[in-house]
Amino acid sequence: MNPTSSPATPTCDRLRAAGEWNPAWQPIYDLDPAWAERFFAMGVTPMLKGVLDPKTIEFIAIAVDASCTHLYAPGVRRHIRKALDLGATKEEITAVLQLTSVLGIHTMSVGAPMLLEELAARDAAA
Repeated sequence: MNPTSSPATPTCDRLRAAGEWNPAWQPIYDLDPAWAERFFAMGVTPMLKGVLDPKTIEFIAIAVDASCTHLYAPGVRRHIRKALDLGATKEEITAVLQLTSVLGIHTMSVGAPMLLEELAARDAAA
């Protein structure tokens, strides 16, 4: 490949054409289009294989975007809309959000034992 030519990026082009391109991804693409293409191709391959139905894919996307490690509100909104368009009920989407909220319990499962240990150590020193 000529170093001045751009690599083919069919996955990125497909995401743009479908209105699925997030403007926040553009700097990644600008820095290394070939890497961006491989990254996004990896991400969309499970969706394109048809193993999971589209509504389930939207549920997973809601969970990922709403997770405490991601918190990407525009994605949550976009995937909720798509899930509703695919026939999801508010109860199904609520269940996805409730299940995803359990990720936050890790704060307590790590922090609470430490607090108890520190309190015990303080009491033992007193």
